[in-house]
Amino acid sequence: MLRPYQTEEDYWCIREFLREVSMSNVRHDFSWSLLRWDYWRWHVNENIFNFKLEDVIHLWELNGQIVAMLNPDGNGEAFFQIHPVFQDQVSISEMLDIAEEKLPKTNENGKKELIVWVNAADDSTKGLFAEHGYARSKFSAEHMRRRFFSQPIPDSAPKSGYFIRALGDESELPARSWLSWKVFHPDEPDEKYQGWEWYKNVQRVPLYRRDLDIVAVAENGELAAFCTVWFDDVTRTAVFEPVGTHPNHQKRGLGKAVMSEGLRRAQKLGATLATVSSYSVGAHALYESMGFTEFDLLEPWIKEW
Repeated sequence: MLRPYQTEEDYWCIREFLREVSMSNVRHDFSWSLLRWDYWRWHVNENIFNFKLEDVIHLWELNGQIVAMLNPDGNGEAFFQIHPVFQDQVSISEMLDIAEEKLPKTNENGKKELIVWVNAADDSTKGLFAEHGYARSKFSAEHMRRRFFSQPIPDSAPKSGYFIRALGDESELPARSWLSWKVFHPDEPDEKYQGWEWYKNVQRVPLYRRDLDIVAVAENGELAAFCTVWFDDVTRTAVFEPVGTHPNHQKRGLGKAVMSEGLRRAQKLGATLATVSSYSVGAHALYESMGFTEFDLLEPWIKEW
C-alpha cells in the first residue's frame, strides 16, 4: 500500500525501517543510514529547505510494515529506500512515477528536472532509469566510505598550538556555527552569514552527543576544525558528518586529528564500523588516509522534460 507521510509517529517508524535495511544490507549504505535521515529531518530540511514532509515523503507498506520509502534531499532530487527482503514486492517503476509527479524542480530553461540517485553496481535499476529517459549526470558520485574498527586508528596528533576536545555548552554555538560558515562558504561575503541558532536543530537529532561533537582549538581559543560523530548503538555504526577545517588553519593535520579522536571515542562506545561520505579530491584523500578505503558509489542520474 502506498501512502504519504502522515504524523510524527512515521518519523520514528522510518528510523526503525532504516536500521533494519542497514542490517539487511550488511551495513552498506545502499539506502540512507539512520543518521542521514535524522540529519536531513532536523538540519537539512528544518534549516534549509523547509519541505512539508507530507508532500515529499511517500511510504510503501505490507501488512502495516514499511518496506520502501521515497524522499528528497534537496530540490529536484529523489532517493529510493527499499528493504532488500521485499525487493521483489516493490515496484521501482511506481516509485519513479511518484517521484516525477511529486519531486521535480523547474530548471532555468523552464523545464522539469529530476535527479535520481542509484547504487553504481545496481545495473538493473540503472537500466530502468535509462528506459525512462535518464542519463548519468555530470555531478560527482557520492563515495559511501567505510572502515572497520579491527583496523588500527591512526595516531594523528594536532600540530603544536592546537588541542582537541568536545564542543562546549550553548555559549560556544556561535563560534561553532561561524566555523561551519567559513568551512562551507569560503568564498561567500561574510554579510551573508545568517547567525548561529540553526545549530540548535543539529543538537535536536536523537543520536546527537556533545561528547562526539569534536573540535580543534587554536592557542588563541579560536575553533579551527571539527568533526561530528553519530553513534547508533543498535547497528554499532559511527557516522562522521560533517568534517571540516577553517581555511586559515588548513594543511596542519587538524582534519586527521579530530577524526582520530572521534574514532577513539566511538570505539570506546562499542562501534564496530565507521562511515563517511566524500565527493571531492581533497575529501577522498583525507578519508583514505584515515582508513576509509572501501566504498560504494551512489550515482546521480538526471532527466529533463
